[in-house]
Parts: sequence; C-alpha cells; structure tokens
Amino acid sequence: MPPYMRRSRYRLVRKTFSKLIFGIVFIYGYCEYIVYYVTQMQCEWPVLNKDPLDKTDPVYAMIIADTHLLGSRDGHWFDKWRREWQMHRGFQTAMTLHKPEVVFVLGDLFDEGKWCSQKEFDEYVERFHRLFKTPVDTKMYTVVGNHDIGFHYRITPQLAKRFEEKMKSPPVQLVSIRGNHFVLLNSMAMEGDGCTFCSRAVAEIDKIADIMKCSSGSKLCKGKEKLRKYSKPIILQHYPLYRVSDGICKEPDVAPWSRKSDLFIERWDCLSRESTEYLVESLQPRVVFGAHTHHGCKIEHSFMPTRDHKIEFTEYTVPSFSWRNSLEPEYFLVSINTSEVKVLKCELPSEWSIQLTGVILMIILLVYIKYFSRFVTAFNHKQL
Repeated sequence: MPPYMRRSRYRLVRKTFSKLIFGIVFIYGYCEYIVYYVTQMQCEWPVLNKDPLDKTDPVYAMIIADTHLLGSRDGHWFDKWRREWQMHRGFQTAMTLHKPEVVFVLGDLFDEGKWCSQKEFDEYVERFHRLFKTPVDTKMYTVVGNHDIGFHYRITPQLAKRFEEKMKSPPVQLVSIRGNHFVLLNSMAMEGDGCTFCSRAVAEIDKIADIMKCSSGSKLCKGKEKLRKYSKPIILQHYPLYRVSDGICKEPDVAPWSRKSDLFIERWDCLSRESTEYLVESLQPRVVFGAHTHHGCKIEHSFMPTRDHKIEFTEYTVPSFSWRNSLEPEYFLVSINTSEVKVLKCELPSEWSIQLTGVILMIILLVYIKYFSRFVTAFNHKQL
C-alpha cells in the first residue's frame, strides 16, 4: 500500500475513533445528567392568588416520600448503586432548579431501618444526608415511616429513640413558617392502644389542637399559648388517612388496575377510622399529605362531626421517589400562604425512557459514524 494511502487510512481511523468516543461521552452525560434538567425544567412553582390581607411571602415546599435506601440484607450492589444515583441526581437537580425553602420527607427513608444494627443505622443516616444534601438556606424535616422503625407491634423504645435523635424527628412536631403551620406526625403512634409513645403523641396533638383553638379565638380554648398568626394547619405523615382502597383515586399516577381495588387494612395500609376522625376533629386541617402506598391519590374530604359543623380539606398521597417502587417517581412542589395551598406534581425521567433514549442515541451515533467513514473514504478516492 502506498504511503499516502496508509496516511489517509490512519487519519480516517483516528477521526472515526475520536468521534465515536465523543459520541459515547455525550450519550452518557445526557442520560446520567442532562436528562434530569430537561425533564424537571418543565416544572415551576404553582402561582397563588394574591391575598390583599397577606403581605408575607409564600412558603415554597418540596415534598418527597419513600426513598427506601437499601441495606445489607436486600438488593444487589449494582441495583443499590443505580437507584441511589438516580435519586441523588433527581434530588440535586430539583434543588438547583427550584431552590425550595423547605423539604419534607414523608417516611420510609430506609428500607431496613426496622431491623438493622446501630452501626448500619448510623451508616444509613450518613448516606441519606449525603444523597439528599440540601443548601444551607433550605431546611429539611423528616417524619418516620414503618420501614424506619417497624410497624406498631414491632417498635421498641430503642428503635424509636435512635430515629428521633439521629433525624431530629419527634413523634409530633409543630413547624411554623410565616404564619403557615405544619404538624408532622408519627403514623405508627396513632394506634390508639394507649402505649407509651402513643400516649406521648396524643398528648402533644391535644396540646397543638388547643394552641390552634386559642389562636383562632375559639371559646373552647383551655390554655394561654397562642401562635403569632393563625391559619389552619397542614398535616404531614407517612400513612394516608383512612380509606377503603385506592379505588376512589382518579389521579394519573394512581396504583395499577390490578391493585387499585385491593382493600386497605387499617393500621397497616392506612390510619384507622378512629384515628383519622380524631386527627381531623382535633386539628381541623386545610390539607393533609401522606405517602406509604408508593402511588398518587387526591381526595376531597368532608367530615361532619356535628350536624352544624363541617370540616372540608384535601388529602394528597405522595408517590415514591424511588425507581425501585415506582416506574415514574415524583415529587411535589407546593406553594403555600395562609389562605391557599397549590400543588404541582413533578416527574423524574422514567428509567425505561432513559434506557430507550440511550439506545436511540447510540444507533444514531453508529449510523453517523458509518456514513461519515464512507463519505471520507469516497472523498479521498475522488481526490486521488
């Protein structure tokens, strides 16, 4: 082969190889980084109606649920790494794009928190804070789920205490932000059997309920403690309120048809009817957020404790944030002021769409490389 032909072939191979490497790097970068921005840039904070009596800025809250970080007993290491990477990228992209003021995590942070050792639990906590790191000006609150400490019948004082201390998450917590009040609850403490930590939770709920009554000017007020600015509270917990099944849910992200009509077991799939009525009548919420089912739901509730008193509010069930539990993970962007709450569901890119995009881009790259090499070869022959 003449020297000039060898040089031409060498240049062709070098150009083709460099384009192939560049294309593979671009496909990897798009599927592992850019696609999260492309998907989530379509989400914006819901716009609230102007309230002339409320001069304060709205509260912008992000809500996620059921991250289910895998432990040592369950899941292949690659599956664990892959799922955690996806959640990390999705969460950090949301932090960058939306810059929420506060983040609420509605339970089941850990998949094996209910039986792991203290050493494993400490590693769990460290991993969670590393994967879901928030900016300095963003506050995060967590509520406990059944996978974090176990269902009611399996909870020990040690399991409950370590989650409360490590995650700074007491059984009941009142968080107030510019006149908007959030009540964070331990769903497993709503068993109603008078156990130690159940009694502690009920006593705290009764105290918060009295604060709300005193702040609203109710004649039923027993104490003296008041809020600086009153508005109906927002309840956040792991379990949904009592419902028969997901059959009443009409949202696009509802449970699949094969499971939608499965009857819920009280205290297992949802709160009991008695606990639900107790919470609603005590706190009289304007909105309730729950999780646990891994699928979405929106219900307009109307309770009538007495003939002349009606309590109306909306309940949202937040889908899982993990690809392991949901084919299309989601999170909520919630805009809140003292008179209004608006919710927008934001989807992360589904795993199958990422894989399909990667395959299509790879085919396009190979076709391009093939025709590029043919074009260059034909051009060189023509010049010769």
